[in-house]
Amino acid sequence: MSKGNNKKFMFVLVSLMVMSLWLAACGNNKTNNETNSAATNEAATNAPAATDAPTERILTDELGHEVTIPANPQRIVASYLEDHLVALGIKPVAQWSVPNGIQDYLSADLEGIPTIAYDLPFEAMTSFEPDLILMAYDGNVEGEKFDQYTKIAPTFTIGDKLTADWRGALLKIGEVVGKSEEAQKVLDTYDAKAKEAKEKLQAAVAGQSAAALWFVQGNFYIVSDQLSSGDLLYNQLGLTVPAVVKEISATGTGNWNAIPLEKLAELDAEHIFLINSGTDTDSQALSDPIWKNIPAVKNGKVYEYPSTSSWLYAGTIAYSQVIDDVLESIVK
Repeated sequence: MSKGNNKKFMFVLVSLMVMSLWLAACGNNKTNNETNSAATNEAATNAPAATDAPTERILTDELGHEVTIPANPQRIVASYLEDHLVALGIKPVAQWSVPNGIQDYLSADLEGIPTIAYDLPFEAMTSFEPDLILMAYDGNVEGEKFDQYTKIAPTFTIGDKLTADWRGALLKIGEVVGKSEEAQKVLDTYDAKAKEAKEKLQAAVAGQSAAALWFVQGNFYIVSDQLSSGDLLYNQLGLTVPAVVKEISATGTGNWNAIPLEKLAELDAEHIFLINSGTDTDSQALSDPIWKNIPAVKNGKVYEYPSTSSWLYAGTIAYSQVIDDVLESIVK
């Protein structure tokens, strides 16, 4: 082979080698790209779905205020609404109180939680550094109070009407704090318990009547047939409403309405639940012949509970404890 031909041969050989390397590189890039693309697609397919993180929401309260609710409130004050908070697994930073006490039936759940006065003083509220304030009643935010509380923290009013409807109040609070599903589960669990209790009572004392009386400062109050513990006794548990309870409830305006001794003498209840807030000085009414001649009293069918019990309150926790009391007293 001549020298010139040798050069041509070497040039062709080098060119072929370069082209071969280029083709190999292209093939590898294509394979790598396909592999990477497949891996990316698989990763996208198998990646867990992104969860919705809590965000701020604007909700309208029962008085028409548009309130910006924090994404994940941690320091809540909800005076007189603690039953609902505890049921949802939330501990407030302060709990309702009056000069002579707190909601004792929640003491185990709210142990160590400091108190705030029922009228919610602004300085006291500020000291707890809340990030959300839930108000039970319209009067809590009347006049300029709402603006003053909103300077402390977002303030959402449940309102008189909804607070009286303990189921609605629980669901609304669940909505506000981002626990709507939990609130419904709490209600479902409670309803199952009430249904089971009703079946036990119907099997043991079907058709028998009962009344709840509150004795305080020497006076008697009888529960309404549609409110508070009366709603539980009659509508949920199926006990019979005495005629006197119907009569007083028809004209009464509160959960518990005053009943004079002479009207008490007409009480035809077969079972009486007595919430005794009396003292030694005013307990003489319980020795009065009128009281002693009531059939349930004469027959030993009076079941006494202290004022620290849950009978004076409403909510799934309060009512669950009342159900336990009723079954323990009546179903032997």
